Amino acid sequence: MAAPLVKICGLSTPETLAAAVGAGASHVGFVHFAKSPRHLALADAGTLRALVPGHVKAVLLLVDADPHVLAEAVRVVRPDVVQFHGTEAPETLARFRSETGIEAWRAMGVKDAAALADAARFHGAVDWLLFDAPASSLPGGNGAAFDWNLLRFYDGPTPWGLAGGLTPANVAEAIRLTRAPLVDTSSGVERGPGIKDVDKIAAFCKAARL
Repeated sequence: MAAPLVKICGLSTPETLAAAVGAGASHVGFVHFAKSPRHLALADAGTLRALVPGHVKAVLLLVDADPHVLAEAVRVVRPDVVQFHGTEAPETLARFRSETGIEAWRAMGVKDAAALADAARFHGAVDWLLFDAPASSLPGGNGAAFDWNLLRFYDGPTPWGLAGGLTPANVAEAIRLTRAPLVDTSSGVERGPGIKDVDKIAAFCKAARL
């Protein structure tokens, strides 16, 4: 099995962005959601996005953004990927992809096998599915994991990634169990809510590729 892609989400400073890029992350994520401790104004996200080298994809996370906010986000940030982390319907995401040519990812909370079955609604509508722990106080970034065994035999046709509670200490085991082609972390590489730790970022990327 090839080493998985690695996404470091919730970045907010040039230093932590550089740490993620330097450690070999394939994707870097910026959050535009006011309730999150990782929230960035669109202008700030755009400033950081300009620092992302061409071989790394910039991901903008939005939660049930209205069409005007979505259009402004695309204009200001110019993301390679928009990660939809709310209740967006497959038709909405398919239309977004068609109209913009930008990758659309859909995050889905997984609490049981039925949640994985529900992912079938998005086949053909998105570029990637991101399986995360069920939403609690926030749609994501809560540091909670779900039962990775649910993914041991998952074989849906849409590329997918694993998120939720991943840390430098457990990501290798998560990859072993699930065969995830992409892993995504945010709170797992922080020293406090919204405060990324450059050493943890490096350790996560290294552990994901062992």
